[in-house]
Amino acid sequence: MLLAYLRYLSRARDEHSLHSPFLFSLYLQVIRAKTGSKVLFAPIQNLRRELRKSRQLVTIADLGAGSKINSSRQRSIGDIARNSQKSARFGRLLFRLIQRFSAKVIVDLGTSLGITTAYLAEATKPYGGHVLTFEGCPETASVARHNFERLAIQNIEVVVGNLDETLAQAIAALPPIDFVFFDANHRYEPTVHYFETCLTNIHNDTVFVFDDIHWSDEMEQAWGYIKTHQSVRVTVDLFWVGLVFFRKEQPKQDFVLQF
Repeated sequence: MLLAYLRYLSRARDEHSLHSPFLFSLYLQVIRAKTGSKVLFAPIQNLRRELRKSRQLVTIADLGAGSKINSSRQRSIGDIARNSQKSARFGRLLFRLIQRFSAKVIVDLGTSLGITTAYLAEATKPYGGHVLTFEGCPETASVARHNFERLAIQNIEVVVGNLDETLAQAIAALPPIDFVFFDANHRYEPTVHYFETCLTNIHNDTVFVFDDIHWSDEMEQAWGYIKTHQSVRVTVDLFWVGLVFFRKEQPKQDFVLQF
């Protein structure tokens, strides 16, 4: 990823390169903004710190590309919390994006321990929203459910099983989706398949966020396919994540921005 990151640094620009009013305000008010008081996120962060210290073992049923840090089928919760969870910084970014677009119908592909999912659920609470999150590993899903109970978060439903078997039916049963976070199988074909499955139930202001778009050659290829898809109008490459918008009123553009 080092070479990919150096390429990103050479191309990334700030607000002075943005002539689109939509992107200019999004960049300053959401991407580069501060969320405000961290008191709101204190319970999630306290839980994250506790999980990082946990030595409890879980047996991983990994249906994705696996971990670059630890490929063992048995991993401690602490190891997962330290190496497989998005940082608080990205949790707050997802929170701001959801609130920016008043998203109510949230889909989360890849629950893991539920830390990032908790940010999504907290963000949509003011709008009476709901998060449908998918996890392939039963033991990990059980830990996530327990974490949601500890955080007293009730607007999350966990779907356990192989996404290839669970996603399409679940998406078809939902109202139009407002927001999707893709953090499941970090390979080309599954990423594209999940993208196209979720496309069947979007609207003009739906937001897709893809995790780890430069994680591997396959993920970079998937990101390239997504950027050129006819349904996509605007993409934003923040290196660690990629944002996708479908707003028909926007000209087709791709941005690489500093974060």
